[in-house]
Amino acid sequence: MEILKGGIPLPDQGYIEIFSFASVAQLPLEDVAVTVTDSNDDALAMRLTDRNGLIERVQIPVPDISAGLTPDSGVIPYVTVNVYARKEGYEQVENKNIQLFPGIITRLNLEMIPLSELPSSWDKTVVYQTPSQNL
Repeated sequence: MEILKGGIPLPDQGYIEIFSFASVAQLPLEDVAVTVTDSNDDALAMRLTDRNGLIERVQIPVPDISAGLTPDSGVIPYVTVNVYARKEGYEQVENKNIQLFPGIITRLNLEMIPLSELPSSWDKTVVYQTPSQNL
């Protein structure tokens, strides 16, 4: 059993799958550098997308499903991760607070915008914040 900082047990597993594609055309992008971090930005996984724009599924320790069955228990029944994606010639993308639940595969679609469409934004990063669920 893995223990999260603060002493919360994380006996179960959640998963994240990532698909990266080029903007409107939704063409898969190969060799996008993807980093998955915990809520403190400590790296959990680093991958490159394959020719189909996919990374190997990342397994992350999460609380037991029973943590979400009791209201007001003070235990959040999921963990949050951040996803950073970079590829030369494309805007950098950050997805913050992606929620992973026990036994569930979370799929994140990363729209990578070519810098040629935004030549004045070569150093811009697009940040997406995921709000917490009221569980």
